[in-house]
Amino acid sequence: MWIEIKEERMINMVIGERNEKIVNLMCKKTSEKNNLLTRTDENNSSILHHVAKLAPSSQLNRISGAVLQMQRELQWFKGIENMLPEEYKFMRNNSGDTAQMIFTEEHKKLVEKGEKWLKETSGSCMVVAALIATVAFAAAFTVPGGSISDSDSNNNGIPIFLEKNSFALFIVADALALFYSITSVLMFLAILASRYAEEDFLKSLPQKLIIGLATLFLSMATILIAFGAALSIVVGNRFPWAPIPITILSYIPVILFIWLMFPLFVEMVWSTYKPRMFPGLSQHAILQDKNKKEN
Repeated sequence: MWIEIKEERMINMVIGERNEKIVNLMCKKTSEKNNLLTRTDENNSSILHHVAKLAPSSQLNRISGAVLQMQRELQWFKGIENMLPEEYKFMRNNSGDTAQMIFTEEHKKLVEKGEKWLKETSGSCMVVAALIATVAFAAAFTVPGGSISDSDSNNNGIPIFLEKNSFALFIVADALALFYSITSVLMFLAILASRYAEEDFLKSLPQKLIIGLATLFLSMATILIAFGAALSIVVGNRFPWAPIPITILSYIPVILFIWLMFPLFVEMVWSTYKPRMFPGLSQHAILQDKNKKEN
């Protein structure tokens, strides 16, 4: 842990390679955590200066998309920053650069790639969500089978198949599709209107994308349920077996969506909501551990 190889310490090499397990192991195995973490190199650069540099492409390519790559880089930077005393966050090296300045410069292109990917994805998904919202809104006023048209009757304007269970399923599914799709549109619109600052890639933008994709998937599923229920109402009396192929065919787009988008969605949820990096290694915890050992 203390030997320098080609004028570079082990902790700096491990951080450069983004190896979280070895960083945790090194900090647990030494009784001098502060000494290990606060040593500087010949350029007066701390480990925070080293983690501010862009990770090797071999490490970045393991993560899907520029947004998650940027999020991972921010998690590393914040995790190491949380382990150091306050003054190290603003310390300058011999070149006059703070760690934050190096991080901003090194990750400028990654931020641009993440912004471009988010805008393209959000724009495409928003079109789909808006289309579903339009169809769901129109379907609420053109119910299957039509309505009673008798000005002399108290039931004038009431849907003909109101008493059918399948009609209740249609109304509920159609309403849910409308609400989910509008929520999805709002989330993607919020992404397009974001400022795309570095900090936004840590929580704000991934959370909005997660909610947008989840509600888009739910709106797709519910609009298909509404379509299946409406088709069953219209042709159910003539073809009693109709609900079976309708149900089977409705599964196809849902399965395709899950197959294509679910792995990215799961990776995004895990990356955003997983336990924070380097648990028990905050500066406060390190000082408490040191005081206990001295006592």
